[in-house]
Amino acid sequence: MTASSSSPELPLRIAHAATGPAAWAAWRRLAPRLAGWPFPLAVLLLWWLGAHFEWIAPQVLPSPEAVLATLVDLFRTGEIWGHLQVSLVRVFAGFGVGLAAGMLLGIAMGLWPTFKDYVHPTFKAFSQIPVLGWLPLLMLLVGIDEALKIILIAKAALVPVALNTYKGIEGVPTRYIEVARVLRFTRWQLLTKVVFPSAFGPIWNGVRYGFTHAWLSLVVVELLASSEGIGFLIVYGRQLFQLDVVLAAVVVVGAVGFVLDRALARIETRLTRWRRAGF
Repeated sequence: MTASSSSPELPLRIAHAATGPAAWAAWRRLAPRLAGWPFPLAVLLLWWLGAHFEWIAPQVLPSPEAVLATLVDLFRTGEIWGHLQVSLVRVFAGFGVGLAAGMLLGIAMGLWPTFKDYVHPTFKAFSQIPVLGWLPLLMLLVGIDEALKIILIAKAALVPVALNTYKGIEGVPTRYIEVARVLRFTRWQLLTKVVFPSAFGPIWNGVRYGFTHAWLSLVVVELLASSEGIGFLIVYGRQLFQLDVVLAAVVVVGAVGFVLDRALARIETRLTRWRRAGF
């Protein structure tokens, strides 16, 4: 056997020759997207086995078919839409507050070292307290109405946004600043043409992480202190021991969170293309 015939690339060459360049290129583009499917399909199979074989989970776990039927019924009757609308309004309101406060705090710590020296230790301690740790105090201060939920969601979003914004600005290469000074950039030009474009990646990562934390905190808050929303629907199903409703609501939570994160990723792609075109 020759060296060429034993090469590990030989099967790939045979497949390329058999399918043709166009089909091979299409497969190369599609393969990474298919790589993430085996694991969830395996989980779905285990779920189906557990629901249909009593010796695995006797009379407890609803089948995927039952959950799907419940999910379709919730959408058909419009019940899920009302809860989802309430949850989305809450998460966007809280995330907006947390985003604005986190951006301002991160920019201030990144641009003014003296401000960072005073604020950063307290901020680090504040960030270590989980969202639920503030719940009893805030319930005494603002009650259990919408203000409580907005504040807790805003706190969850503020921390990653502020940290990533601060780290992004602090990580701007010094040589960029020196070149801008040689070119006699004004402070505004330095910020808009050098600092913020260079720190865009970490800042946007903070925005995505902040929204993820806000969405997770929303569900937790609604589980504990709410009479409507997706989290409340999970609690309602648990109280009535309707596990199909619980799992249907969990599927909606995961699907909506995934869609919103992908939307932020698409926005990042567009903003990055615009930023590169501007240089």
